[in-house]
Amino acid sequence: MDTQQVATRLVELCRLGENMQAIKELYDQNVTSKEMPGTPNEITSGIDAVIKKSEDWYATVEEFHGGEISEPVVAENHFSCAMKMDCTFKGQGRMQIEEVCVYKVNDGKITEEQFFYSISN
Repeated sequence: MDTQQVATRLVELCRLGENMQAIKELYDQNVTSKEMPGTPNEITSGIDAVIKKSEDWYATVEEFHGGEISEPVVAENHFSCAMKMDCTFKGQGRMQIEEVCVYKVNDGKITEEQFFYSISN
């Protein structure tokens, strides 16, 4: 797959609520995931660690109230999309998250992801 195809498939799976399937299907074995500086799991490397990080995050969610993802913007072997989520987190209450997600694709697989976000109550 080229970058546009990977980006389109990621958005498609996320819109179906199949985010974990997207990781398993589209991510490289040696993927690197970067969160905001100073946050837990700031840099995670390797598919197994990225899957665990994502599973751990989903385990903190008590209820999803809604979300959306934009169409991807593709430039060569990178793409980005904007995501919004409205979630209630266990012991933390309801929060809205807005983020820009940037992905790097090599040989048809996502090799890097980086998230820039803000959270409000």
